[in-house]
Amino acid sequence: MTVEESAEEGGEVIRTTGVEEPQPKSEADLEAGMSLLFDIELEATLQFGSREMPLREVLELGPGDVVELDRHVSEPVDLVVGDRIVARGEVVVASGNFALRITEVATPQLRLESIRCLF
Repeated sequence: MTVEESAEEGGEVIRTTGVEEPQPKSEADLEAGMSLLFDIELEATLQFGSREMPLREVLELGPGDVVELDRHVSEPVDLVVGDRIVARGEVVVASGNFALRITEVATPQLRLESIRCLF
């Protein structure tokens, strides 16, 4: 619903249109809306570190070469969804596979922003 107001200033009629602010949603409404997102599959990536390299160096890489990253081995690894870090932790081995033991989790707002950037 819009509200129209008018005021006279120096013989001119000024009209402004305001929009009613939406009512805050109840906790149940928010939870129902969020439940629609629960089955969406997202790609999660572990980021161990990064390094900038000239193309010449990349093309010269071969088996057995070592690429040093900008992160120390004792620093936590980032769990990235979209382009946002949603958690950090340490790499462990579980059932013969690499896994992440989470030690820090981003705030819920930051995690939602990660999802938002994918759509």
